[in-house]
Amino acid sequence: MKASNKPKKSLGEYYSALQLRTDRWTNLRIATEQLTKTLTDKRRLDAERKIRELIEVLRPIELYWAFPGHDTFDRIENLLEEGRVDALANIVRNICRALMSNSYRRNPHHHDLDELIEGSPDDESNESRPKELPYFEVLFVDNFTPIQEANLRRTMASMRRPEDPFMYEPVFVPSLTDALIAVMFNHNVQTVVVRNGLRLESEQTLEILHRYMSRLEEDALQDVEPKEYGPELCRLIAKLRPELDVFLFTDQSVEEIAGANLGNCRRVFYNQEDHLELHLNILRGVSDRFEAPFFTALTEYARKPTGVFHAMPISRGKSITRSHWIKDMGEFYGMNIFLAETSATSGGLDSLLEPHGPIKKAQEKAARAFGAKQTFFSTNGTSTCNKIVVQAIVRPGDIVLVDRDCHKSHHYGMVLAGAQVVYLDSYPLNDYSMYGAVPMREIKHRLLELKAAGKLDRVRMLLLTNCTFDGVVYNVERVMEECLAIKPDLVFLWDEAWFAFARFGPAYRRRTGMHCAGLLRERFKSPEYRAAYAKYAEKMADADDETLLKTRLMADPEKARVRVYACQSTHKTLTSLRQGSMIHVHDQDFKDEVEQAFHEAYMTHTSTSPNYQIIASLDIGRRQVELEGFEFIQRQVEQAMSLRKAINHHPLISKYFKVLTVAEMIPAEYRKSGIKSYWDPEHGWSDIAEAWSEDEFVLDATRVTLSVSGSGWDGDTFKNQILMDKHGIQINKTSRNTVLFMTNIGTTRSSIAYLIEVLVKIARELDERLDDASVVEKKIFERKVKALREDLPPLPDFSFFHDAFRLSAGNGTPEGDIRSAFFLAYDEGKCEYIPIEGNAIEKEIATGRKLVSTTFVIPYPPGFPILVPGQVISQEIIAFMRALDVTEIHGYRPELGLRIFTETALADLEAKPVIQALQ
Repeated sequence: MKASNKPKKSLGEYYSALQLRTDRWTNLRIATEQLTKTLTDKRRLDAERKIRELIEVLRPIELYWAFPGHDTFDRIENLLEEGRVDALANIVRNICRALMSNSYRRNPHHHDLDELIEGSPDDESNESRPKELPYFEVLFVDNFTPIQEANLRRTMASMRRPEDPFMYEPVFVPSLTDALIAVMFNHNVQTVVVRNGLRLESEQTLEILHRYMSRLEEDALQDVEPKEYGPELCRLIAKLRPELDVFLFTDQSVEEIAGANLGNCRRVFYNQEDHLELHLNILRGVSDRFEAPFFTALTEYARKPTGVFHAMPISRGKSITRSHWIKDMGEFYGMNIFLAETSATSGGLDSLLEPHGPIKKAQEKAARAFGAKQTFFSTNGTSTCNKIVVQAIVRPGDIVLVDRDCHKSHHYGMVLAGAQVVYLDSYPLNDYSMYGAVPMREIKHRLLELKAAGKLDRVRMLLLTNCTFDGVVYNVERVMEECLAIKPDLVFLWDEAWFAFARFGPAYRRRTGMHCAGLLRERFKSPEYRAAYAKYAEKMADADDETLLKTRLMADPEKARVRVYACQSTHKTLTSLRQGSMIHVHDQDFKDEVEQAFHEAYMTHTSTSPNYQIIASLDIGRRQVELEGFEFIQRQVEQAMSLRKAINHHPLISKYFKVLTVAEMIPAEYRKSGIKSYWDPEHGWSDIAEAWSEDEFVLDATRVTLSVSGSGWDGDTFKNQILMDKHGIQINKTSRNTVLFMTNIGTTRSSIAYLIEVLVKIARELDERLDDASVVEKKIFERKVKALREDLPPLPDFSFFHDAFRLSAGNGTPEGDIRSAFFLAYDEGKCEYIPIEGNAIEKEIATGRKLVSTTFVIPYPPGFPILVPGQVISQEIIAFMRALDVTEIHGYRPELGLRIFTETALADLEAKPVIQALQ
């Protein structure tokens, strides 16, 4: 795409055009109200100049929205020229109210100029308002004349019928570029109608709008040829927002075009087709996404009069309404939740274990929404999902490469499956007492090591956390392609517990398991990839391991099998009740190799009495993200970006606190783009598209890690005693000197403002306390700060498994069997305790004794083990444990110490390793 030669207005202080639009309308309201007051000539001229500047910025933005529409927007400027300042102030005030309250979405007369000038869109009483219908906008892409646009607007309006389930308004743009900006900018767009006559380039020159173009796939526009742009636009929209419905109008052979690759185009029309047919197709497309089959079935069941001669006295609320002592429970929750509570799988409902009705349909819709081949609901959280996938894929003795600092559920899954585990070390962030993610080189090194030992055939799965608790995101596509180059049938399990929202953000989507699985499937089929691979294979024929470690590897398209699983905690980042999770599957060999085992694993871990409210919330959560996930995630990222800027830019807050930058979370060697920060005072916002396209690791912008070392409080104290107890701010994860703020789709600008107010208040109180402090008190404070900034123990890597818990000890590969150690520890006589206080551990190690953990030792949060059963305890691990400041450590009893195997037990095992004894 050609760059525009017209000058672009610099608006670097804004991360997005959506933020800019909101703030500029507010500023315009303030300026027009100021103009209605009695002003000096100079102040009046200044006010008019400011209003014209605001109009100049807003005009190109408003092209992409149905409300207030360009006719109304032109009227604003005309009122200024006519000197009708009261009318001008009123219309701007009412537009602002409608935009802020979203009342334009329920007001069918929101384009009425007289109403906007004379009265407020919010003035109607509830009784006089028509039935509120869900509202959306339809983007028409064609180079319309003003008359053609007006005629089409009237024609589509005339198609409306009282029984229509939705209300929509058209938006008109003339070019392919404008259409792409519109679908990235206007979250109200649910449908795109592509017609003849569109051109390639946009006439809009506002820099912040063109920033959206950088969020396309890197090569998205390279093959756009100056001919028929309609089909190409359909394909591009499918890349950017695959949830949208697209309809193509053409005067060419519809039969020929309909058979081409048109992305998610639902239907191709010939130019002379009836507009009623288009209207009905628009409504049907949105209805398909709006449908929530299980939620609907459950609400209908709740309305039925039912006699319950089954389990659950709480069903239909009978045990509550008849009670004299627990009526407050019914008052608190309301009756619907009890009317919908049942053990029945008939009567219009379904069974989660063997779905054939509305649950099956709901899971199919979820698979479509998240880009999976199959999706399975879970009412026991992602911990259960992880165990289901591991048990379904891994057989006893299989080797699994596991991210060492993954969630504890994966480690327990290894115990249940009997896997031989190779733990992968993430890069450490010692200054902040946290881990990053596993480098590509480490993964390839372990695979090549196992290959050299003749064990590659036993390698079954690679398990990684994406994104990590702290927001480090893998280059998923690269990881899978390079691993498949070494092990073509490797299965991938991506723990996306905190990443369910990513599918609906265009930049984020490219780093999700399901999206990358689809990309690789298509790439391996393409002639271009096969030709490139032939050249690569010839070049790399005799490459040694060091060359392979340094080179970007390509998978053999004839051998590679795309086998990808993703487990997501829907309840963590999208709308769902607690423990609502999903398993997404894109496995070429699922039906032949996995389906039966998966069914058995699912039966093993899924309750026979699953909570229907959770299932219904998963169904509704899917509906929401298909229809408004793009909007909510866009706003979520904006809130996090604003929080970053506000903290690091505020002179008082930044005196004691600091948001960690990309450079501080991801070492330079993993950032090819060179981006160090999302925002800095000198340059404003960074364009992150390049980083998300090519860097080995990127940082999820919705996670804001705050260094609190300058305050003298450790992370746990700051979280519990300062944020929660004093100010009612809840967070989850801390490290020794940081706390993590996570925005989500429910975060508002008011929430961000409150957090900033609290941080200002805390910083001010610190200032006052230090001003009044004595010399001794100041020295104590300085020592606390130094301890949190400098006196930090290095993070320990995984040590190694004791030889007794390894199938082939001494052969150079590190896999071990935690299952054997786990169950051996059931015999209390083979275990003892050793305190970590004092120097008892050092004395034992000095004698040459190997201290071996009998159990998982898991600080929480973040919930991953620093010791696993069968692991030899190193001095580095002990130093780290002594420095831990979290109050909850699973598997460790401070009054007793670490639980280890006795020397006698280990001596017996060394004579005959327990693994061999159990075979």
